Amino acid sequence: MMILSIAYAMAPPSGSEGGNPLMAFMPLIIIFAIFYFLLIRPQQKRAKDHRNFLDSLNRGDEVITTGGLIGRVTGLTDDVVTLEVADKVKVKVMRAQIAGKPPVNK
Repeated sequence: MMILSIAYAMAPPSGSEGGNPLMAFMPLIIIFAIFYFLLIRPQQKRAKDHRNFLDSLNRGDEVITTGGLIGRVTGLTDDVVTLEVADKVKVKVMRAQIAGKPPVNK
């Protein structure tokens, strides 16, 4: 009789046999949602804005490169932008290396 009572005591609790599998993954789903809204989505928005800026470049626009050069656009092709960085000094840079508009000095 003693052996049977020990066997019953080792049985798993009756309430935890079938849980909702969605609740087991809920913390992972919440973490992914947080990462999406705080990291992934803003980065995609910045990349889209930069792509639109590069597509809308025109001659005469003042830009800054990723290397820190500030110049005025004098020529455009699909991949290369010609910048005038000083009087009669022109530099060709890849379009992807244009960082944006230079900061405004006050």
